[in-house]
Amino acid sequence: MAEVKKTVKEPKTKTVKATPEKKVVTVAPEKKVATKTPTVAKKTKKAASTTNLKIDVFGIDGKVTGNIALPEELFGEKVNKVLVAQAVRVYMANQRQGNASTKTRGEVDGSTRKIYRQKGTGRARHGSVRAPIFVKGGIVFGPKPRDFGLSMPTKMKRKALFSALSGKLQDGSITVVDGFSKMEPKTKQFVLVLQKLTLDDKKKNLLVVTSAESENVKRAVKNVPGVAFIAANRVNTYQVVKSKRVLLMQDAIDQMKKTFLPKE
Repeated sequence: MAEVKKTVKEPKTKTVKATPEKKVVTVAPEKKVATKTPTVAKKTKKAASTTNLKIDVFGIDGKVTGNIALPEELFGEKVNKVLVAQAVRVYMANQRQGNASTKTRGEVDGSTRKIYRQKGTGRARHGSVRAPIFVKGGIVFGPKPRDFGLSMPTKMKRKALFSALSGKLQDGSITVVDGFSKMEPKTKQFVLVLQKLTLDDKKKNLLVVTSAESENVKRAVKNVPGVAFIAANRVNTYQVVKSKRVLLMQDAIDQMKKTFLPKE
């Protein structure tokens, strides 16, 4: 018999292409360099504000006798118009008396009988002579005594006052005068002082801030039209905003510091 040869198929070899290796490159993050410019700007701004608080001091003869640095807490505050408006609104509301009163139909004098019969007269039906449509009758929805007062925290009041004073200083509307206590308690003398200070305008609106001991100034200022005076410990935002110019006694500055600045 013939021999049968078995053929064994050899496995096919697959050719695999080699992929090139990817190189990973790491980039170092950039370092941020902190700058100190904001702090320098703050310091220079604060230094500038303190130098602007110096103001000339005038005598009663109208001449400059020196200068004074006003306290930064009182006159170096940032102007907050919203807070100033709120303080003015609270002050004006607290000045209202609220004592207006009217009588209703149950409170006026008059008979309770029916004024005429219900039918047959041809007139409108009425039951009381005290009805609001009759003369001397009651008032409908009339005013009654009420309290219009508003409250405001003390810190907010003081912030508003400091803001108003700072605004007046920025506008150049504050004049510091020394020697008022030596002046005679006469209106004529005070008018002469205003003339020497060039503050004798016909339409003047002047606020004189006096110290507590200056009784002579109060008597001299009383009869001058367009001039109001207030003690240093009673200064309020409304009076400062209302006036066009503030005449500040040098002695009153220390008293304002004792009154409005917190004690350490």
